[in-house]
Amino acid sequence: MSRSFLVLALILCSAGAGVLTHVFRLRAAAATEFSRQAELAREDAARIRAQVVFWHKQKIDAGTNFAAELEQMGLGGNDAAGIAAAAQQAFNLRQMRAGNLLAVGRSVVGELRSVEYQIDADRMLEVLPVGAGYRAEVREIPSKTEVVTVGGQVQDSLFGAVEGAGESPELALRLAQIFGYDLDFYTDTRRGDTFRVVLEKKKYANGEPPAYGRIFAAEYLNGGRAYQAVLFHDAAGRPAYYAADGKSLQKAFLRSPLKYGAPITSHFSYSRLNPVLKFRRPHLGIDYGAPVGTPVQTIGTGRVVFAGSKGEAGNLVQIVHANGYETMYLHLSRMLVHVGEHVEIGKTIGYVGSTGLATGPHLDFRILRRGVYLNFERLGLPPTEPVAKQLWSEFIAVRDQWLPLLKQGAALQVRAQLQSSVSGGPDSSSAKPK
Repeated sequence: MSRSFLVLALILCSAGAGVLTHVFRLRAAAATEFSRQAELAREDAARIRAQVVFWHKQKIDAGTNFAAELEQMGLGGNDAAGIAAAAQQAFNLRQMRAGNLLAVGRSVVGELRSVEYQIDADRMLEVLPVGAGYRAEVREIPSKTEVVTVGGQVQDSLFGAVEGAGESPELALRLAQIFGYDLDFYTDTRRGDTFRVVLEKKKYANGEPPAYGRIFAAEYLNGGRAYQAVLFHDAAGRPAYYAADGKSLQKAFLRSPLKYGAPITSHFSYSRLNPVLKFRRPHLGIDYGAPVGTPVQTIGTGRVVFAGSKGEAGNLVQIVHANGYETMYLHLSRMLVHVGEHVEIGKTIGYVGSTGLATGPHLDFRILRRGVYLNFERLGLPPTEPVAKQLWSEFIAVRDQWLPLLKQGAALQVRAQLQSSVSGGPDSSSAKPK
């Protein structure tokens, strides 16, 4: 064997050994990385089992039983009873409200992690498994309150405009309550109308939808006419809304007997062709076309003098008001008041129906004064008292503080001292806004 052949063989052997060494190193590194990844996967799985919670949520029904509700959501009878017993120690379960959320949280493998019941916008009842039992507490939901200016333009309805501005329909209801004495937001709204509101907006850290506090000022531009409202108080300290000139926005009657508005399908007339009887006779009221179950509200404070079935009128509620006024609500599917009951303005007294002589679901609304039927569409509504003279300078200060902010579209951050200086309002009736 030649010397050169031996040298070549040694070189090939050395190269092969180097390749094998490199391969073994790669395999070792791969094995180490695989072990590391496997350990990380085990750690991630452990964290997921311990930390990730899947929630099953549902709304509470009226008259529900807490333990029975938990059983319907998949908990065993003993667990549900134990959780209810612990919860009762922290919160009176008889005060649960229909529509509030109940949530059961479980791990990825089905282990119970938490039971939560939202008491209101600011409080949460939480029940946690502890050892062989359960611990319950009521905790505050972290939130941040800002004073903001929001606004929008009407394309079809006030509700649509509010939702188009990214706000909750609750704000539309609040606006309808404020301006409801001057405007019927079903019949009076026009395309191009605008609204602006300065109000408290509470934002929650847990992602719950924002809640609205006091509305300090509001403006609705209807067909070129501006309606404005400023939160103030009367001489007795009761919160109310006033126009910029100090006149009260609250009048003796609301503009509509339906909380959410509806089209008028038949007007007041002394000679109307009856759609059922097919001959002409007086129709001394106004028909509002609305689905069965639409809430009907009393347009004014008064006392119920009749609540029952009355022939062609079907289910009828009749209310006596001050200054000789009476109102009647006909064809109701259900009545929520009784004879002798005192009702406040805006109270839901029943639901739209088609009882009695009716071709379909609607509300026949009638108003009388001293026994004479009146045309509600043409009725001038008497206002209540304006700002008291001794409070005029205070009202001017409040008005000039809030009305200019209606023109600002951006969120307004308000310091703690400013918030304390404007305490009081429909949502906080014990204090007065300054």
